[in-house]
Amino acid sequence: MSEAFGLKPVVPAYLDPTYSIKDFATGVCFASAGSGYDNATFDVMSVIPLWKEVEYFKEYKEKLISFFGEEKAMETLNEALYVVSIGTNDFLENYFAGPRRSAHFTMAEYQDLLLSIAQNFLMDLYQLGARKVSVAGLPPMGCLPLERATNLKSKNACKEDYNKLALDFSTKIKNLVTKLRSLLVGFRPVFSNAYDPILEAIQKPEVFGETGEFDYISIPNVIVGLETVEVGCCGTGIYEMGVLCHADNSLSCTDATKYVFWDAFHGTETLNQIVTDYLLKTSLAEFVGES
Repeated sequence: MSEAFGLKPVVPAYLDPTYSIKDFATGVCFASAGSGYDNATFDVMSVIPLWKEVEYFKEYKEKLISFFGEEKAMETLNEALYVVSIGTNDFLENYFAGPRRSAHFTMAEYQDLLLSIAQNFLMDLYQLGARKVSVAGLPPMGCLPLERATNLKSKNACKEDYNKLALDFSTKIKNLVTKLRSLLVGFRPVFSNAYDPILEAIQKPEVFGETGEFDYISIPNVIVGLETVEVGCCGTGIYEMGVLCHADNSLSCTDATKYVFWDAFHGTETLNQIVTDYLLKTSLAEFVGES
């Protein structure tokens, strides 16, 4: 995605000590894998919570002002594209994983809690200078390899109730984005639909193919047709994630480009490139070509 906007291919992590504000001036990542809107989710996953990511962004803003001067720093913050993709872990690793939230909130109440947090988060970004924000909905989380493997009702099939939940919550996020866009002067948030391209890759892998050429990105020698959708490339493809997925795992596949999923939870680079191209043609189209 960053390459489509003329930036470096890898956006550096804010906490990586090998980078400085000079590197961060053209792009920076505050994300923490496994986090969620809900503070309880970061506790379950032992990762950086969303509120702390905002604190790091505030710190970054001050460094940017010192580096550029206030006028150019604020122009940079106003013109930057902010990519927000969060929420899946709140449901799969928090609400459905134990009683911490499910014992105290109905599903409807929990969604309202997450939406309230999401609204406050987006308004915080606006106050700090963000104007162009992409807010992603949830993926078809019932089709993740881990969820397929634990589907006792229909072996290896997607959990359709989880997919329905993803669609329902995404609609609420989309409505929130629409509301804030009309409420806050100059704010241009967009809702990014990641659900449809991912589901299409899962249901019709054969349609992606042959050349690997897209409008905004190029995937040379990569896509010759996705083949495997039910399991990930790493290990058994059913349960492994994170540190269990390394190059020496003898069970891992030899060609990840033919897989939709890298591990039990995350997509391959190929899937990410497919989704990126889709978003650049849809929700992000209004930002492509802007300075």
